[in-house]
Amino acid sequence: MNNRTKWLVVAGVSAVALAATAAVGVVAWQQYQTRQVAPSAAETTASDDWATGDRVVFRNTALGEGYGLVASVPLAEPSGVRALTAVACDRVDATPEEFSCLRTERGVVPSYSASLYTNDGVVRQTWPLPGIPSRTRISDDGTRIATTSFVTGHSYATIGFSTETVIHDDAGGDFGNFEEWTFIVDGAPSAPLDRNFWGVTFIDDETFYATAGMTNSGKTYLVKGDIPSRTLTTIAEDVECPSLSPDGTRIAFKSVTAGSGPTVHWTPAVMDLATGEVELLPEPRNVDDQIEWLDDDTILYGMPRDDQAGDYDVWALAADGSGDPAVLIEHAWSPSVVRR
Repeated sequence: MNNRTKWLVVAGVSAVALAATAAVGVVAWQQYQTRQVAPSAAETTASDDWATGDRVVFRNTALGEGYGLVASVPLAEPSGVRALTAVACDRVDATPEEFSCLRTERGVVPSYSASLYTNDGVVRQTWPLPGIPSRTRISDDGTRIATTSFVTGHSYATIGFSTETVIHDDAGGDFGNFEEWTFIVDGAPSAPLDRNFWGVTFIDDETFYATAGMTNSGKTYLVKGDIPSRTLTTIAEDVECPSLSPDGTRIAFKSVTAGSGPTVHWTPAVMDLATGEVELLPEPRNVDDQIEWLDDDTILYGMPRDDQAGDYDVWALAADGSGDPAVLIEHAWSPSVVRR
């Protein structure tokens, strides 16, 4: 086979591969469009009052009209009619005045972005993401917005995944990729290449907790971050996707209890920050989510439904390990509890 023939073969194979990729994109787009126009599987209403009172804000995953839109239900009536916004998000977090939205712009070639919205749907700012949206959190005062997206891989069970985690401020600036920050492991600076970060939970507008993963050793740490000094310091091992309790005394997180890589099994757990004691909670299923606190006694997390791809439920579980998991909101994902 001469060089010209070889190049023709390579070109032909490349053309077939590109055509197949485009076809997959077109099919995915058509499926998404179909989900958007069918009758909704949940009782919904379009309402300008969606952001009033104590509520749970979430991504509506009920198939049909309104799929993927940010929605809310009253905290006192989580199974009631959900009020829909006109904003579609993959991940959402909310405060009384605004919400953070991570979005996949679907098409033949997808793109990814993050936006900060006021409750009336006005975009305060927006910025691109380098890959698939993963996590977002807003500080209680609304001045700090954290985002995590996948640079490579598509889940935390993917071998060799890489993330980008950045904190923006509400004026449009940011504090840089965490991989550029000083990382202190057991009191000593870590090599700049052997690290990966995700899953921010804010303490206040200057400090937060997050996950650090060591690429070579496979270890994960709970780290405390300091924004003014751009420093991340390890404080505990084997903690992923932390979430600080409303009273500030505990961290809820997902703990590896079996397997690794694509066979990993995560179990919800709660750590007492004063003592370091950890309690695994009675949830037999694999929970790959950043937990949200309903109140000081109950945690929330999303679980995929067995009967429909792309659909989820939000489950509630007692933080002290008493009682079994129970569905709080059907057809919902990425819950955020907002109290006035």
